[in-house]
Amino acid sequence: MESELKDLNSKPPNGSSARDDRPLLKSESLASADSIAEMEKKFAAYVRRDIYGTMGRGELPPKEKLLLGFALVTLLPIRVLLAFTVLLFYYLICRVCTLFYAPNREDEQEDYAHMSGWRRAVIVSCGRALSRVMLFIFGFYWIPESNSASQEDKQQPEESDRPGVIISNHVSYLDILYHMSSSFPSFVAKKSVARLPLVGLISKCLGCVYVQRESKSSDFKGVSAIVTDRIREAHQNESAPLMMLFPEGTTTNGEFLLPFKTGGFLAKAPVLPVILRYHYQRFSPAWDSISGVRHVIFLLCQFVNFIEVIRLPVYHPSQQEMDDPKLYANNVRRLMASEGNLTLSDIGLAEKRTYHAALNGNNSLPSVLHQKDE
Repeated sequence: MESELKDLNSKPPNGSSARDDRPLLKSESLASADSIAEMEKKFAAYVRRDIYGTMGRGELPPKEKLLLGFALVTLLPIRVLLAFTVLLFYYLICRVCTLFYAPNREDEQEDYAHMSGWRRAVIVSCGRALSRVMLFIFGFYWIPESNSASQEDKQQPEESDRPGVIISNHVSYLDILYHMSSSFPSFVAKKSVARLPLVGLISKCLGCVYVQRESKSSDFKGVSAIVTDRIREAHQNESAPLMMLFPEGTTTNGEFLLPFKTGGFLAKAPVLPVILRYHYQRFSPAWDSISGVRHVIFLLCQFVNFIEVIRLPVYHPSQQEMDDPKLYANNVRRLMASEGNLTLSDIGLAEKRTYHAALNGNNSLPSVLHQKDE
């Protein structure tokens, strides 16, 4: 489940109904080996480097085939069964807690995150605990968390240390599970998520803000306003759910930090930067150029998975940053890159689609490869 948060302020070009982030693929020949090598330099943020190779289809040595085969018949079915059991159990908890309770409906949204009392307490506490159980089932047996060493001396008064939104780099759909286990925030999700079995109700209990990502219509601006209002509410009201945004707009291989969208910074509220790093020896948990099904299978067949979390202090914007959301976003991005030892990259979702198209052999090595050198 890739969380591709679009720039909530962008508008489609006049006279164009297509998505403006779709790359123009103009080449008429398949990508050569040299072209692929060139792409891996230019689109390094999306290149996989684990033993399964690009797109998870690399040839494995005999020992790895044996380990994978053993895990397929033992570990995989056990983990699938346990994960489904946890998901069903939490769905039943959410169903019981929302019985005879009308959801909050505003601006074409629907959520149970604004309820109070025992219902909300049970949903949040069980959601956090079971999300951690789910991560344990997936092989994340321990998750080291640390604070930024260079920022530890920057203390803010306790009453002003309440952020409005959590800002995180985006590496995998597993990011969502971790943040649910840690702070149980609200996310931005596709409208179709609300209709999914089991997951749909859970997303409403999280207080997800739903957006129609298939097109940029007039409601896109409405979603931007909703997100901004939610961030301000979370900052001012301690009982309100925090927002959680991935401002890069798509996932990377975990070594880079893409340009930030400004949607999470329009509210002028403090943000909490969180950096996630996935360490691996065989299979990378990053969801970059590999299919969802193949990723889930390989992940569940890996005996142990690792994630490291670096929490930065709440970032309070200056007046200049409040007046300029782009400056605010860029400064937070640079701080996260420095503290997380991440490389800044100026590419985005369009280049990711370009890279995927070439890998899939779509006769589409785009001319942007050479334009990027300028």
